[in-house]
Amino acid sequence: MKKIEINNINYILEKDYKDAFDYDDVSNLCTDYFSEFDYIFGDYSYSKLRLKGFYESNNKKAKSINDIKILDDYINNYCSYECRYFLLHKEKENK
Repeated sequence: MKKIEINNINYILEKDYKDAFDYDDVSNLCTDYFSEFDYIFGDYSYSKLRLKGFYESNNKKAKSINDIKILDDYINNYCSYECRYFLLHKEKENK
């Protein structure tokens, strides 16, 4: 698994379907809005990167539209067929 730092937050690249992850594209588009999410999902539709934040199921902020357990449904229903995509998982902070 590859470790990535974006906006001073460490992530693990968990999925990289069709070599979708491009650090420059992600770092240019990823604002601090995404810092609260446990996961950042990115897909390329019509050659444009789209990002969406997801929470772990046990996170109190998780709702039916941003719970990581719906990721497969999200890919099937909202992403272009066979598009490139990736999933970043925020590393847990050691306290």
